[in-house]
Amino acid sequence: MVKRAAALFLVCVSLATWVGCGPTSSNYMYVAIPGSNEIVVYREDPNSGILTQLVGSPILAGLAVQALVIHPSGKFLYAANSGEGDVSLFNISSGGGLTENPPRTNVGNAPTLIAMDASGTFLYVGNSGSNDISVFSISASNGALTPVLQTSGQTAPIGLSPINMEVSPSGGVLYVTGAVSIGGTSQGIIEAFSLTQGVLSVLPTSPYSTGINPYGLAITAKSGFLYTANNIDDSISEFTINAAGNAAGSPPGSLAPLANSPFGQPYAGPQALQIDKSGTYLYVANQASTSVAGYSIGSDGALTGLTTNPFDTGSGPSVLANDKAGKYLFVGNQKSPAIQSFSLDTGSGTLTSVATYTLPGTPTSIAITP
Repeated sequence: MVKRAAALFLVCVSLATWVGCGPTSSNYMYVAIPGSNEIVVYREDPNSGILTQLVGSPILAGLAVQALVIHPSGKFLYAANSGEGDVSLFNISSGGGLTENPPRTNVGNAPTLIAMDASGTFLYVGNSGSNDISVFSISASNGALTPVLQTSGQTAPIGLSPINMEVSPSGGVLYVTGAVSIGGTSQGIIEAFSLTQGVLSVLPTSPYSTGINPYGLAITAKSGFLYTANNIDDSISEFTINAAGNAAGSPPGSLAPLANSPFGQPYAGPQALQIDKSGTYLYVANQASTSVAGYSIGSDGALTGLTTNPFDTGSGPSVLANDKAGKYLFVGNQKSPAIQSFSLDTGSGTLTSVATYTLPGTPTSIAITP
């Protein structure tokens, strides 16, 4: 494998040089552009939400790089390369630069999803072409990946092409959304797997029905509620996560829909979900409506639309991410390729546009240093 590396240097805004910037408390954002096999890198000013592209960015990544995730240490970035069936490991420098650490790790066919537990112990890769999950343990010292053998072999078959997936905050359950055909009609489902040292086991009550094409998936930080954004029927599904199990046979991690779930929203094409850092608001990127909608999350998990909805975006908003302080929300627009920065009013949930940054191609994933 040919080593590909890019040394990226922090932009010193007031100087005409790219060296001598010194350490900062800035955040760094990484954006996957599969059409050009690149990752675009930005410095985020945590006080303004302004983005500045780093010198040397974008950098070359794997073929059709699709999904990104950052280790909680902030030292490593992993990229799923859907066009070549592998995962790249990048070291993150103190100035946000990326250097690839080869060789790339082989996974299944067409990896389009990547997720990690909160402790950074295991990496999960969703392979859309081979309908399975690849699992790896992560070295805390150098980020190296070691395959975790599943009960069925090298990977865990799931019987469908995964649309989205998330690990519960406790690290005990992996949730995967997808679609099945029932009587010739497409039905969205959520599969749930208990996790024991990275080994997947299907929960006895899984799968769970949700809306059609559940592209968006989000879980509250305390693992109490789970939501899906259902693209085809313009709805949001709401679930309570069973924390302790019960005598009726519902195991820990099982899902129960709220009374009004799913509910229709007045915005077309919900594509992505993001819960703010406080766990107070849920935001929905509505791909067909050129907007983001915000909802307050009740103590029972029920959602209530903000009175200031919707918030205008560029064309085709499809990717969402928070910065680490929870002061800014970032939207990736796919039809007019760009990243849009919004300030987030933590008291009301209202979003205010800060700036828009044009991208060299369609963004599919945003990762921001923790």
